[in-house]
Amino acid sequence: MKTVSISGSVRQNVGKKDARDLRLQGQIPCVVYGGQEQIMFTAAEKDLIQLFNKPEVCFVELDIEGKKILSIAQEAQFHKVTDALLHVDFLELRDDRPIRMSVPLLTSGSATGVLKGGKLVKRMRRLRLRALPANMPENITVDITNLDIAQDVKVKDLCNDKYEILEDMTAAVVLVKATRNAQAAAAPAK
Repeated sequence: MKTVSISGSVRQNVGKKDARDLRLQGQIPCVVYGGQEQIMFTAAEKDLIQLFNKPEVCFVELDIEGKKILSIAQEAQFHKVTDALLHVDFLELRDDRPIRMSVPLLTSGSATGVLKGGKLVKRMRRLRLRALPANMPENITVDITNLDIAQDVKVKDLCNDKYEILEDMTAAVVLVKATRNAQAAAAPAK
């Protein structure tokens, strides 16, 4: 999986007033947990915004005053009105502990049913997975070439030994719906 580097510095003071002052300086208060100790630090807002504006998921290598920590962005808090980034929580990764992530779902190929006049409906854009960090995929790609009208791909069709999918196994991920044009073309002429 791709890794993004973000550098930060340890926070000296904690509290609302200090956090507000940091945000005015272009720094965002952050915390990394899951390791030996919890580390409170600040990072540049422009670096963190780039992390959340990407459609793909990635690991984050934090460089906090020379100490490198491999992590994932666990949660981000945004302002309700302005959508300004307020706070970010990072989870430190360990090779022996599984993590949960939401990864993008991509499609490849041209569905046969779409070529016949059907409409491709993508019911899920992301899938929640649980896996060890080494086994976590960047995305899951579904081949839709053989999908005909009124056929679908379910979550259970995407299962793999490397990761566990945390969605309803009977839910449709991608399907081809019949349209009026496709139904009219399939109906016998009177």
